[in-house]
Amino acid sequence: MKHSFLFIIPAGLFLAGCAGKEGEQPFKMIDAVDFSHVKITDNFWAPRLANHATTTLAVCIDQIENQTGRIRNFENAAKGEGEHSGIFFDDSDVYKALEGIAYTLKNNPNPELEKKADEWIDKFAAAQQPDGYINTFYTLTGLDKRWQNMDKHEMYCAGHMIEAGVAYYQATGKRKLLDVTIRMANHMMDTFGPGKRHWVPGHEEIELALAKLYQVTNEERYLDFANWLLDERGRGYGSKGEEGEWNPSYYQDDMPVRDMTDIAGHAVRAMYLYCGMADVAALKKDSGYIDALNRLWDDVVLRNMYVTGGIGSSKHNEGFTVDYDLPNAEAYCETCASVGMVYWNSRMNRFSGDSKYIDVLERSMYNGALAGISLDGDRFFYVNPLASEGEHHRQEWYGCACCPSQVSRFLPSIGNYIYGTSADAIWVHLYIGNTAEFTVGSHRITLRQETGYPWDGAIKLHIVSLSSPLQEDIRLRIPAWCKSYALEVNGESQASVPVEKGYAVLNRTWKAGDQISLTFDMPVEVVAADPRVSENAGKRAVQRGPIVYCVEEVDNKENFEDVTLSPDTKFQTGFVDMLHGIVAIKASLSEDKDIVYIPYYGWDNREAGKMKVWLDYKESN
Repeated sequence: MKHSFLFIIPAGLFLAGCAGKEGEQPFKMIDAVDFSHVKITDNFWAPRLANHATTTLAVCIDQIENQTGRIRNFENAAKGEGEHSGIFFDDSDVYKALEGIAYTLKNNPNPELEKKADEWIDKFAAAQQPDGYINTFYTLTGLDKRWQNMDKHEMYCAGHMIEAGVAYYQATGKRKLLDVTIRMANHMMDTFGPGKRHWVPGHEEIELALAKLYQVTNEERYLDFANWLLDERGRGYGSKGEEGEWNPSYYQDDMPVRDMTDIAGHAVRAMYLYCGMADVAALKKDSGYIDALNRLWDDVVLRNMYVTGGIGSSKHNEGFTVDYDLPNAEAYCETCASVGMVYWNSRMNRFSGDSKYIDVLERSMYNGALAGISLDGDRFFYVNPLASEGEHHRQEWYGCACCPSQVSRFLPSIGNYIYGTSADAIWVHLYIGNTAEFTVGSHRITLRQETGYPWDGAIKLHIVSLSSPLQEDIRLRIPAWCKSYALEVNGESQASVPVEKGYAVLNRTWKAGDQISLTFDMPVEVVAADPRVSENAGKRAVQRGPIVYCVEEVDNKENFEDVTLSPDTKFQTGFVDMLHGIVAIKASLSEDKDIVYIPYYGWDNREAGKMKVWLDYKESN
């Protein structure tokens, strides 16, 4: 099979036109079509979502209720007696799992699951203090110590509670948890703010959560508080923690956020910070935040991102060291950080209508984030290296369980990222089989997308129903990995469709029954890292469409240690039943030597063994 060679920077497929232009911010806002209006029906994601509802949530509930003391902490806090078990931020895992339950209930009503959520919420409400404060660690270890250490995650836990409260209210209409979160938000605002105490949250999250609370309550003071917390950074207010000196770089506190140019410190904290900045920028029309985010995006994607869309190379700080330091076996690439890349890049796209952000979102989603959960939905990766000697395996749970609970809330919400609407267009960002019903302008539309993506590049988009003829554009993302595609409308070829910022723009009067066909060529791509990534000198990786592949020892017992690619390597692709159904790649290295590639997200789902993404490469003589 023909394959192409694509020399890439370490971040992905962004060579030209990547850098954001400072000052060019039209605030072209794209509204996401909420996943509650999108029913996913394809053979790739639909089984995963069903498995999430039946297996992943059950694992999380069992761990929270039976295997760990997370829910017991709330019970003890309500009584005002007993010990706190676990880590000081364990409340957040319960809130994230509840958020995942809420998202699941939106599209899959389940009375028993809703009853379980209500039981948890009752426990949360009972654990809240009269002044609105809620945090089981300090309730059980001494309320006199609260709000003394900026790295004890009090606002981080509050942020995840707010996100869960908003999600559950939107899913069920029940306000009990939302009201708990409002009381906690009011408590924080009574304590901190202009003319009160300074505060820099050691782990960001509260900022984006307050933006959500503002949007559901229309109380602008919550948005103002989020803005104030962002502007507290880099002004010398960071505290000395109990475990050592406050490291401003690690906490994204070394300069005002508007002046930031380079990502540093802890990867997940940075992602949540950038999401908060993006939300406040959008809601307050603040171009200063967006200028900073453009600079930061360039630094993250062009110099500090793995081919899998993972970020954060260092175990030492769960984050970053220097540009182009991207080791493979030692890569940290926390699952939470890859999910954070999805969250952040979605927000960046809404400002600009630029497909480069969805290209990164898609890369992180299909590779870095999806690798974080087993195919059966019951085991998890915290760390996602790009090579292993056979010692790295998924686990049932972690003492620090942020990643399992993160995946539990991320998976049921992936429908959020497929479509968007703006004043003049419907935006098709991702290619996932689904039926969606939503409003654009004054028009009610039903779309059905049929595709075998990511294995097959053929997509059909049907306008099933339309309340009245629609004159808005339909904009279809052309992924950066795609070098050739064909486009038809109602069977007629569209050879001269303009492409703006990576979207093919179809402009016509649309009516019910119209059909768009879009077909991407999906050759095997052999990719090289930026020469400054010393770890990958003389190596190549393989991808096809949005999927990054790896070589696993279980498929290549004879040849695993002795594999060298070259321009003469021939590739064949074919759908196979293993790993819940994949397109595997066979690389023929010589007449008697073949190797099998599988999708990176699928490794460590069978027997233990070695794995690598980057293979040795030798130019032909």
